Amino acid sequence: MRFLHTSDWHLGRIFYGIHLTEDQAYVLEQFAALVKETKPDAVLIAGDVYDRAVPPTEAVQLLDEILSRLLLDYRVPVLLIAGNHDSPDRLGFGNRLLARQGLYVVGPLPEQLEPVVLQDEYGPVYFAPLTYAEPALVRERLDQPEVFDFEQAMQVMVNQALDKIPSQARKVAMAHAFIAGGQASESERPLSVGGSSVVGAGVFAPFHYTALGHLHNSQQAGGGSIRYSGSLLKYSFAEANQRKGVNLVEINDSGQVRVEMFPLSPRRDVRCLDGFFKELLRGPQSGENREDYLMVTLRDEVPILDVRGQLQNIYPNVMHVEYPRLTAGGNLRGPAVDHRRLTEKELFASFFEQMTGEILTEQQSTELAAVVEELYRQEREGKV
Repeated sequence: MRFLHTSDWHLGRIFYGIHLTEDQAYVLEQFAALVKETKPDAVLIAGDVYDRAVPPTEAVQLLDEILSRLLLDYRVPVLLIAGNHDSPDRLGFGNRLLARQGLYVVGPLPEQLEPVVLQDEYGPVYFAPLTYAEPALVRERLDQPEVFDFEQAMQVMVNQALDKIPSQARKVAMAHAFIAGGQASESERPLSVGGSSVVGAGVFAPFHYTALGHLHNSQQAGGGSIRYSGSLLKYSFAEANQRKGVNLVEINDSGQVRVEMFPLSPRRDVRCLDGFFKELLRGPQSGENREDYLMVTLRDEVPILDVRGQLQNIYPNVMHVEYPRLTAGGNLRGPAVDHRRLTEKELFASFFEQMTGEILTEQQSTELAAVVEELYRQEREGKV
């Protein structure tokens, strides 16, 4: 059995005010060509297909185009689960009808988790699509009153899926989760504001391979058979040095796994430039694309008039400019902080302290976490 593992497409993403739909279409064209070339038995998409619960029309059209090619032109089954950015109800619309065409979508958490069974020359392979679900939802829908964190919720879902799979069968899990020890990036929305969102890798020990989504860096998570494919593109400057691609996974008759990563080349890369203004005015060096999305860190000690405008004459897509030497001695209270790396809770706590001179109490932090979690839930369900 051979399948491609991908995740975190985030269709409809906006990067510093730029809609990335054309960039995503460019990379998905390479992905479709890879499917045509490798002829996998399936494609696994492990959540966060869209960037938000109500995606723009262009993002929906792009997903429709790529799925139509995979299913109708290449006759490759697709297994897809919801992530924490997706609206599970919108994503799972018509899933029973679509399954007849080879598109297996698990959006909302079902009351009974059913594996998807695909056949190869050695027999069946069982795929457990463990769609993203908060602990409260697992507690309610699966009637599990003891579930209060993400690891407990995932364990319940895994146990229910394994009940439907023969013990000696070859098994593959799909999940959207934060595995303990994983390397996170600033562009990932936290799964939980209050409480633990971490899941131990041991939860997936019964599976021969686990296809993970959520973390944007391609990496192993507790073992060579538990992996994040990483995101489709670089969605923050913190990801500038990451390689983006998809995993081609092969499982033999005994369940042994071999994984090969195939890189994807973006139309515009995300890069960081660091240097003095006069040096940067020399323009792109050998092999560099002037159209790349850039964050520029200037080492000059004096202000420069319209620095962004001047640089954009050479690099049209300068997204952000930093002056570390000029801001090091600023008058902001406390040490300099990169607010792009802060969570909603940390941002509000910083704002609260600046406005009142007081630190959030434990009770206030708990109430804030509950409000933010409810806003996330409403967004996922399309109620805001």
